[in-house]
Amino acid sequence: MKGILKHLSKRDWGLIAVTVLLVAASVWLDLKLPDYMAQITTLVQTEGSQLSEVITAGLKMLACAFGSLVVTVAVIIFSAKVASDYSFAVRAKLYDSVESFSLNEINKFSTASLITRSTNDITQVQNVISFGMQALIKAPIMAVWAITKIADKNWQWTLSTGIAIVLVCIILAICFVFALPRFKKIQGLTDNINRITRENLTGLRVIRAYNAENYQKNKFEVANEEITSNNLTAHRIMAIMIPSMLVIMNGLAVAVYWIGAYIINSAGMIQEKIGLFSDMVVFSAYAMQVIMSFMMLNMIFIMAPRALVASKRINEVIDTKPSVTDGDLDTVDNGIVGEVEFRDVDFKYPDAGGYVLEDISFKAKKGDTVAIIGSTGCGKTTLVNLITRFYDATKGEVLVDGVNVKDYKLETLHNKIGYIPQKAVLFSGTINTNVAFGDNGKDDYTEDDVKRAIAIAQATDYVESKPDKYESEIAQGGSNVSGGQKQRISIARAICRNPEILIFDDSFSALDYKTDKALRDALKKETAGTTNIIVAQRIGTIKDADTIIVLDKGRIAGIGKHKELLSNCKVYKEIALSQLSEEELEND
Repeated sequence: MKGILKHLSKRDWGLIAVTVLLVAASVWLDLKLPDYMAQITTLVQTEGSQLSEVITAGLKMLACAFGSLVVTVAVIIFSAKVASDYSFAVRAKLYDSVESFSLNEINKFSTASLITRSTNDITQVQNVISFGMQALIKAPIMAVWAITKIADKNWQWTLSTGIAIVLVCIILAICFVFALPRFKKIQGLTDNINRITRENLTGLRVIRAYNAENYQKNKFEVANEEITSNNLTAHRIMAIMIPSMLVIMNGLAVAVYWIGAYIINSAGMIQEKIGLFSDMVVFSAYAMQVIMSFMMLNMIFIMAPRALVASKRINEVIDTKPSVTDGDLDTVDNGIVGEVEFRDVDFKYPDAGGYVLEDISFKAKKGDTVAIIGSTGCGKTTLVNLITRFYDATKGEVLVDGVNVKDYKLETLHNKIGYIPQKAVLFSGTINTNVAFGDNGKDDYTEDDVKRAIAIAQATDYVESKPDKYESEIAQGGSNVSGGQKQRISIARAICRNPEILIFDDSFSALDYKTDKALRDALKKETAGTTNIIVAQRIGTIKDADTIIVLDKGRIAGIGKHKELLSNCKVYKEIALSQLSEEELEND
C-alpha cells in the first residue's frame, strides 16, 4: 500500500481529505435512516398518532436518502479524479524511468514485462484506487459508527453481531493469504503471454515459412492454460467470499429476529413490547449496515491482492537506478573535434563471468574512417556501444574529443554522434519525419538537409519514385519498406544530424555491392570532416578505411590498413580469403 500512496500528489491528498469528509456525511445520512424507520414504526403502533407525523418522518427519510445519493456521486467523481491523476503520474514516471535505462536495465526487465507494467499493472492499481477510496474509507467509518449506535441496545444482539464480524474477518484473512501468491504468479504469466504474442506477430513470416504454426500454437496454449488455471484458482478462492458473506449476513438477520422474538415474548407491558420491537428493527438495520460495510471491504480484498503485486512491479521499474548516468559537462572547448579514443578498455556484462572486450586501445582522429571487423560474437557491436554509452566500460577510458564519455551530459554526447544500429529502426510517420528525427542540439532540420541526407544515403531514386515522395507513409517498425530501404533511411537519419562522428554498426549488410560502393564514395566526398566508425562483415566495405581493427575473441588481433593486415594478420587474411580469392586480393 505504501508503494501506491507515495505517488499521490498534494492535490490528490487534498481530494482524499475532502472525500473523507463527504464519506462521513454520507455515513451519517445513511445511519439516520434507521432512526426515522424506528420513529415511523413506533408512530404506526401507537394510538393517537397523526398521519402528518408519519409523513414528516418519511419525508426526512427521503431527504436523507437523496442527500446520501448526491454525496456518493461526489465521492465517485473525486475518487475517479484521484485514480486518473495517479495513473497519469505513474505512467509518466514509468516512461521517464525506461527512457533513462541503459541496455543493461532494459534486458533485466524485458520488453514484454515493461509493456505489461506500463499498461495492465497501472490499470489494476487505478481500479483499486477508484473503488477503494469509496469502500476503504466508507466501510470502517460505517462499521464503527453503526456499532456504537447499537452497542447499548441489547447485549445478545451485540454479541451476535460481534460473532458475525469475527467470522467475516476470518474468511477475508483466509482468502487473502491463499489468493495473494496466485495473483503474484498471474502477473508474471501475463508477461510471458505478452512475450509469446509479440514473438508470433514479429516473426509471422518465419513461422509460416517453416510451417511452425502448430509449434507456436502449442507454445501459446501452454502459456494460456497456465495463466487461465491460475486465474481460475485465484478467483475460486475469492469467490468463497461473497456466498460466505451472504450466509453470515442472512444468519445474523435470523439471529437478530430470533433473539428479538424471545426478548419481546418475555416482556410484560405492551408499551415495552412496542419499544423492543422498534429497537429490533433499528438494530437489524444497523447490523446489516455493519455487514454491508465488510462486504464492501470484500470487494476490495478481491481486487487488492493483484493491485498490490502490480504496484510492487511498477515500483521496481521506477525505483531502479540507471547504471549509466549523466555527467556534468555540457560543452568542450579544447580544440579537439571528432576524435574517438579507447585507452586500455575492458568490458564485461553485469553478472557475466568473463570479459567481452579486453585491452582495447586505439584512436580515431577527425575525418578518419576506422573499420572494425571480426568473427560473429567477437565484440564489435559492444565496442561501438561503449562510445554511445549504451554501456559503460568496466575498466579503462573511452574518450570523445579528448574527454571521458562518462563526464558528458548524455544529450551533449549524443549530439556529437550519428548512430546507425545493426538492426535498422524506423518509426511510424513519414520518410521526412524519420530522417529529420530527434534533436541535434543545433538548428532545426530544413528540407534541404533532408534531401541532402537522402541523396548521400543513395535513397533519392526510391523516395522520388513514390507518389508522396518525402511525405510517403512509413508504417510502425518500417514494415512497409524493404531491408535495404530501411538501412538507407536509417543512414540518412544519422547524416542529417551533421554529427562529428558517424557510427555504422553493420549498417551496409542489406545493401547490394553497387549501392554499398556508391554510398561509401558519397560519404567520403560529402562528409569529409566527419569521423566514420564502421562495423562490417564485408572486406569490400572496409578495405579502403584509414585504419582497420581486427577483433578476435574480444581482443585486438591486428590494426592497420588492408594491405598491411593481409600480410601480417592471420585472422584478417582468413576473413578476406573466405570472401575473396587470392587473385582478387592481390588485384585490390
